[in-house]
Amino acid sequence: MSSNATHSTAAAPQRSLLAHRGGYTAIGISTLVALFSVIMLMMDTRWVYLLVYVWFGVAYGVFLQYGRFCMASAVRDLFAVKVPRMAVGVMIATALFSLTAGIVTVSGYSTFHPHPLGWHIIIGGLIFGFGMVFTGGCASGSLYKSGEGNVGSMLVLVSISFSQALFADLGSWSNKLAPASWAASAAEKGMPEELSVTDGWFDQFMAGYIWDLSGGTVGQWMESGNVWIDVFIGNALLGAILPTIVLLCILYMATYRKGYVRRNKLESPSMGDELRGFWAMMTSSKNTALAGLGLGVFAGLQMWVTGALREHYQIFNFGELLSKMGHTDGLSIQQTVFDPGYWYITTQEAQLGGWIMDKMGRDVMDNVFFGLNNGIPNPFINAPLLMSVGIILGAAVLALTRREFKWKMPSLETAIFALVGGALMGIGARLGMGCNVGAFFAAVTNGDLTGWIFLAGMTLGGLLGVKAFNLWLERKSIGDEFDI
Repeated sequence: MSSNATHSTAAAPQRSLLAHRGGYTAIGISTLVALFSVIMLMMDTRWVYLLVYVWFGVAYGVFLQYGRFCMASAVRDLFAVKVPRMAVGVMIATALFSLTAGIVTVSGYSTFHPHPLGWHIIIGGLIFGFGMVFTGGCASGSLYKSGEGNVGSMLVLVSISFSQALFADLGSWSNKLAPASWAASAAEKGMPEELSVTDGWFDQFMAGYIWDLSGGTVGQWMESGNVWIDVFIGNALLGAILPTIVLLCILYMATYRKGYVRRNKLESPSMGDELRGFWAMMTSSKNTALAGLGLGVFAGLQMWVTGALREHYQIFNFGELLSKMGHTDGLSIQQTVFDPGYWYITTQEAQLGGWIMDKMGRDVMDNVFFGLNNGIPNPFINAPLLMSVGIILGAAVLALTRREFKWKMPSLETAIFALVGGALMGIGARLGMGCNVGAFFAAVTNGDLTGWIFLAGMTLGGLLGVKAFNLWLERKSIGDEFDI
C-alpha cells in the first residue's frame, strides 16, 4: 500500500509537468502568431488582408482538431464499420455554411465563383477519394493531424504539394496525351507570349477544355429577380440544405436505425421514435457536431471579412495589393495570385511546391496554372498558404492544451502510403479543381451543384479505396501466415 502511494505521489508531479509543458508550448505558439501579426501591421496596416487568412486558419485548425473532423474518416467509417458520426458532422457544417454564405452573398461581399461543369469533376473526385483512404486523411484532415505531430500526415502534405506542381507543369512530352480538339481550342485563345499552351497536357486541359465550359449556382439559374429568394431558396435550401437532409436520412436508414431500434427494443417504431432516432444520430458525437457548427459559421464569416476588405482597398485580388506594396516577385502575368477569399486547400500547397521547384532552377511560370492565374509568391506573403499554416498551428495549440499532441513517426509502409496516396490526392485535386473543401464544401454551400458531383466521385473513390485496402490487408495476412 505504501509502495503504491509512493508511486502515485511520484507520478503526479510528472503528469503535472507534462501538462505544463504542453500548455506552455501552446501559449508560445499563440504568442508567436500574435507577435507575427503585430510586426506585420507595424510594417504596413494593409497586411491585415493576409492576417485574416492566418487568423481564420487558426480557427479552422481548432475546430478541426476539436471534432477530429476529416472527410477520409467519414468515408472510411461509413464503408468499413458503418459509423455515420463524421459524415453527420460534415452535413451539419454544410447546411450551416449555406446559410452564412447566403448572408454574405446578399450583403454583396461574396467572393465565390462557380466551378465549370464537366466530366473532370467526378473523375478528379474519384482519384482524390481513392488516395485519401490510403493516407488516412483528407486535405483538411492532413493539416490538422500534422498539428497533432503526425509525421505521416506531413508527408501527405509534401506529396500533395509537389504532385500538383509537377502535374500542372508536365511539359511538352505529355502533348500526345491530349485530344487534338483541346490543342486547337487552346491555340485560338490568344495566350500571352510568355506562355505556351502547347507545352503540356494540363495547359491544354485548362485552356482547351476547362475554359470552354460554363457553370453557375442554383440562384443564378432561377433568376427570380429577388436576390433573397435566389440565394436562400435557390442556393441554400435547394442547393445545399435539402440535399443534406436527404443524405442524412439515407445515413440514418442505412447505418444508424437498425442499432437504435435494437437498443431501444422498438418492435414497431412510430414516427416519433424515428425522429428521436434521427436526432440521436445527429447528436451521437457532440464534439463533431459542434465542430461542424463552428466551421460553418467561421467559413461564412471569412467570406464576409475578405469581401469587405476587398471593397475597402478597392481590389479584386490580393496580387493588386501586393503590387501596390512593392511585392511583385511571384505574381502571375495578370499581376494576380491565388486568392479565393474563403476556406480553400490544395492550390496554395501547389504554389509552395512550385515555388520550391522554381528556386531549384525549374521554370514553372511558363504554364497556365502558375504563370497566368495563381503565381508563386514567397510563402511568407502567400495568404492562403499561411491559412494552411494557421490550421496546423491552431490544431497544435488545442492538441497541446488537451494533451493530445504526440510525435508519431510512420512505418516505412505507412510512409509509402502517405506519399502515393498524397500524390493521387494532388492529381485528383487538380483535375477536379479543388479538394474536399474547395471542390465540395465551399461549392455546395454557395449553391454550386458541382460540389455534389465531386462528393459523389470522392465517395465512390473512397469505397474503392476501402475495398482495395481491405484486399491488401487480406493478402498481407495470408502472406504472414505462409511465412510462419
